[in-house]
Amino acid sequence: QVQLVESGGGLVQPGGSLRLSCAASGNIFSINTIHWFRQAPGKQRELVAWITNGGLTNYIDSVKGRFTISRDNAKNTTYLQMNSLKPEDTATYYCKAGIATYVDRRYLEVWGQGTLVTVSS
Repeated sequence: QVQLVESGGGLVQPGGSLRLSCAASGNIFSINTIHWFRQAPGKQRELVAWITNGGLTNYIDSVKGRFTISRDNAKNTTYLQMNSLKPEDTATYYCKAGIATYVDRRYLEVWGQGTLVTVSS
């Protein structure tokens, strides 16, 4: 069974930094594009950033220049470095990826359970 586990959330002051991790585990054959989403209280979930298995990245405008997504394919882990955090970045952050296993080579969508980021003074 494949799963994604996020970590690294917490409470940070405005202007501070956090690094989120998303680790995949299981009988993994391949992971394609990995996405980070966030959902603030009372709001819809929104896509924040994504990275392809070739390392191409993209971001929503509100985080460009502040957030950096990266991945370590050897560790099946992706990271979201968040700098210059603002109160409006407060949300639960989720990762999502298409993962194929050695048993089933089809890419199936897998979500993590989320990690809470709170930006407040």
